[in-house]
Amino acid sequence: MPRTIHVLNGPNLDRLGKREPEIYGRTTLAEIEALCRAEAGNDALVFRQTNWEGQLIEWIHEAIDTDAAGLVINPAGLSFRSIPLVDALRMFPRPIVELHISNIHRRDALHQHSLVSTLATAVIAGLGAPGYAVAVRALRDMLDRPA
Repeated sequence: MPRTIHVLNGPNLDRLGKREPEIYGRTTLAEIEALCRAEAGNDALVFRQTNWEGQLIEWIHEAIDTDAAGLVINPAGLSFRSIPLVDALRMFPRPIVELHISNIHRRDALHQHSLVSTLATAVIAGLGAPGYAVAVRALRDMLDRPA
């Protein structure tokens, strides 16, 4: 049975490659999408980015309603303050991998404590853009394990 993985990206990630390259590198979001698609193999991949909290929440609801197999999410700045995002993710019944390009634990105090981490199945931080491929691979491995 084919399965679908959702990769959702939050605010300002459309600016990757231009925004603070000393923190986020020069890889664009389009290049990251290509990495994810290559890593997804035979699994279908839904890859999206929005600057709007409500849109991200709607996409999580869609993933729930369409029985997505798993979710990779880079909530960006919403990681640290968005209770509505956490509430939406809490409803997702399958594996969630939270991803951050930078190592949020080495950043300033405002960027160190992700609310999303409290309910994610796994967290990947600090691997740069290649972390996305690692996240998709890890999610696929979780899905392939016997229950």
